[in-house]
Amino acid sequence: MEHIGYETTPRSLDRVFAALSDPTRRAILMRLGDGEATVQDIAKPFEISQPAISRHLKVLENAGLIKRSTNRQTRPAQLTAGPMKDAVRWLEEFQAHWGARLDQLDQLLNELQEKDTK
Repeated sequence: MEHIGYETTPRSLDRVFAALSDPTRRAILMRLGDGEATVQDIAKPFEISQPAISRHLKVLENAGLIKRSTNRQTRPAQLTAGPMKDAVRWLEEFQAHWGARLDQLDQLLNELQEKDTK
């Protein structure tokens, strides 16, 4: 696995993980997975104001996770999955790295146990 340092991690990945850190934004993304929706539609199940929903949408939009139509007054939002692919790829690389390390640790522990039983 190629080690990704602080300077080589895309800043867009930082914005994606920051956007995903909030449960309300994750719920909004799940809702948008069902299709395009207006702020009013998105706000219905939440006990927060429409301006608060709009702020969450802005964070999601800045992370590239949604896009909003500019040709209508209602500005419906829709999911865009491209930036999520980068986040998933990073997580998979991280998992592969630590999976290999844990496999090495398992092997070492097995070797130590075998020595103890002899």
